[in-house]
Amino acid sequence: MVPGVAWAARSEEWSKRMAVEATGEGPNYGVPALDKALDILELLAGSREGMTLGEVAAAVDRSINQIYRTLVTLERRGYLFRARPSGLYFLSMMMFELAHRQEPMRGLIDMALPAMRGLSEAIGQSCNLSVHDAGRVVVIAQIDSPSAFGFRVRAGATFPLFESATGRLLMAFEPEERVLPWLEGQEEAVRATMPGRLAAIRERGFEEEPDSLQPGITDLVFPILSRDGRIVAALTIPYVATSYSRRPIADVLAAAQDAARAINAVIGGEGA
Repeated sequence: MVPGVAWAARSEEWSKRMAVEATGEGPNYGVPALDKALDILELLAGSREGMTLGEVAAAVDRSINQIYRTLVTLERRGYLFRARPSGLYFLSMMMFELAHRQEPMRGLIDMALPAMRGLSEAIGQSCNLSVHDAGRVVVIAQIDSPSAFGFRVRAGATFPLFESATGRLLMAFEPEERVLPWLEGQEEAVRATMPGRLAAIRERGFEEEPDSLQPGITDLVFPILSRDGRIVAALTIPYVATSYSRRPIADVLAAAQDAARAINAVIGGEGA
């Protein structure tokens, strides 16, 4: 079920429930403030381009005054993120973090780890998995290099969205309307050149660029896609070209592409 249809069905169910409670024909165990918060979370979970305060209020059939404090609380607790200066509200990664707080980590990470381990062993380099969260890149999984020398990125580390190769790839595979709100807060030069850079990454299918923070590192980044083709994560190899390197960068690129395809196949239900 598509997000809009799913929300419409939930909204209709909510309206019927409220009507029953209003007539006194059924027990009223509702907590209005909690209902408002859940309605907003479910709504934004199906929104790819974010929503303004007024749009959220209209969609959940409440006044702005009725939902304002709920939105402020959800933002303060980290469940929502409000992009500036657009004022658009987005769902953050908090729900994802809650779902994956127990060890071993489940879902996306569990599906990616076997291919990541195989990749790291084959190329003698580390690799990591990252996602976009509220205007930043967050590393959610890391496999260390099996070699005596290597470069690693700590799981939980964060990086700038448009200043990192991983962030640019994540944005390159997003719809344009999803990217524009994040560009609004960037410098004019970035706003002018970034759309072309993202288009080039999208056409190439991956990103290869010297790391902007660590000299001597070349970031090789591939998209991880959902079953319906949406970008959900990025697989990154911070390639170190030294005498310790087992494989030349061309071989590492090919191996990384194979690993990304393997992860995408598992996510799409084509293999385990």
